[in-house]
Amino acid sequence: MNWAWIFSKEGFLLIFSLLGGLALFLFGMQTMTAGLVGLAGQGMRSLIHRATRNRVTGLGLGSGLGFLVQSSAATVMLVGFVNAGLITLPQAVPVIFGANVGTTLSMQLISFKISEYSLFAIAVGFLGSMLLRGEKKKAGCKAFLGFGLLFLGMSTMSDAVAPYRDTLAPFLAVVDGTHWRGALMGVGIAAGITAVIQSSGATIGMVFALIHAGAITSLPGAYPIVIGAGIGTCVTALLGSIGTSIQARRTAVSHLVFNLFSVAVGLAISPWIYKWMGAIPGDLVHQAANANMMRMVLSALLLLPVAGFYAKGVVWITPSKKAMPDGSFLDDELLTHPEQAISACVRELRRAAILTKRSMLLHAELFRSVDRKTVRAIIRNEEVVNEIKVEMESYVKKLTRQRLSKRQAVMIQHVNRCMSNLERIGDHVDRLREITVVRLTGRQVLFEEDLLAEWFQLYGSALKVLRLTIHSLDPELKKFQKMARSILEARDDYMKSSLDFRSHYNDRLAGKEGTMSPEAGIYLTKYVDALDRIVKHSKTIALLEGHSEFWIKRKKLKRVAGAAPEYAKPELVDVTDYLDRLQSENESI
Repeated sequence: MNWAWIFSKEGFLLIFSLLGGLALFLFGMQTMTAGLVGLAGQGMRSLIHRATRNRVTGLGLGSGLGFLVQSSAATVMLVGFVNAGLITLPQAVPVIFGANVGTTLSMQLISFKISEYSLFAIAVGFLGSMLLRGEKKKAGCKAFLGFGLLFLGMSTMSDAVAPYRDTLAPFLAVVDGTHWRGALMGVGIAAGITAVIQSSGATIGMVFALIHAGAITSLPGAYPIVIGAGIGTCVTALLGSIGTSIQARRTAVSHLVFNLFSVAVGLAISPWIYKWMGAIPGDLVHQAANANMMRMVLSALLLLPVAGFYAKGVVWITPSKKAMPDGSFLDDELLTHPEQAISACVRELRRAAILTKRSMLLHAELFRSVDRKTVRAIIRNEEVVNEIKVEMESYVKKLTRQRLSKRQAVMIQHVNRCMSNLERIGDHVDRLREITVVRLTGRQVLFEEDLLAEWFQLYGSALKVLRLTIHSLDPELKKFQKMARSILEARDDYMKSSLDFRSHYNDRLAGKEGTMSPEAGIYLTKYVDALDRIVKHSKTIALLEGHSEFWIKRKKLKRVAGAAPEYAKPELVDVTDYLDRLQSENESI
């Protein structure tokens, strides 16, 4: 092998042509995925939830998810759901199997040689996304644009390699699936490349481009690389699980274990693959795509019946002494018992509030020095609260399809508003984290010890309000209104302390001694503003709890409700007159 050729002019041109084609392929795949996700909308979340009902639907719908967004992206989504406590590890496992199967199905689509239509797809997709109205139409055109870019990238790689296929032959010869050393070499190379670019589809796309260019001429030369790509793509989910709960990290590990298992299965059946695939009509690209799909489907079918034991095995290889975090209380089976569903919603509010309190305590640790692990934990908690908010809105909407009493109908409005305020509290806690990181990684703005003591006293006062809010969100309480009054009293105490603290540090800024820099004053103002907003949202929750409709009726916990009555839609109102009035009132100011 003439390795010096790599550093020649031709070698550099080939490398950058391949990198350019790969960039087009990756950008096209990302654009197509974003378009398909936009086209699916909220249906993507519903797809995941339906997929967790049982193993078969998990495998089937997970395959659809993997086809749309690739297994790595699908697993990252599942890691987020498990971290939020919305699904469990055993529920996620069959979906992971299916997502990997779905990825091989998408590779089937890429195996068709339709590169000559790529520019047509790019033109139509781009013009459509610019000219058409409506989010769904734009998303569909974006997917079409990405589809064209994907094939243009593969064509670019193939055209770049074609003149050098004889030169590249010795380099590619190290991959030979007919013996173990060559097969493992191919798997290792593919895993390494995919770990860097974090897309198994792109690695397989490069293999297809090399086949089209004539650089790879046999299935044993392509198959080990194709099956090894799945290992490298696990890096995306593993990185995405950093800072998450142990169950979420186990979800990422289960993805890795499954891909290692599927590679082992693929290598074990490789002699039959090489024998049978040659007998099936189709070119080498289709043979490689079919072989990849066959070993992935076989792997999924082998593990699906023992998915529960598989999940336990993942737990065994990733032990943890930490207690498992609480899962979601939002159970669809409770929807037929509205009072139980409302009680579950209040428990879910409490779970979200506890997460915001944990983040506030973590930020207190972060105040003096930046710690990456602590920063990640705060960010993850905020992501979980956001997920809970989305799920709460969806759950409450489903609850409205049941026949509700007047109190229940009002109560779920209060619950929804409480969740919105908790999500905003989470945002402001994360804002505290952002302020601290900027303060300590920039010019290292520090505060004097006595001022810091006052600050932490104010911080504790805000934390007390949040703790009382957590205690108030207990469905076992007979009187929410009493706890609401306690929150409002603590809020009043906080506001007095907040005004005193502002006055104190402003005096330091204005004083002749100049004991505090103006920059430190800016940071303190930002801090206090964030705390004020946290307390303000807690006050809003307390005011909602103070309403007479905010309580759980024990007698109705076992009552089953029928379907909600059909409400007649009001006639469409002509708002022209209202708009004219607003315009005239605006002109009079």
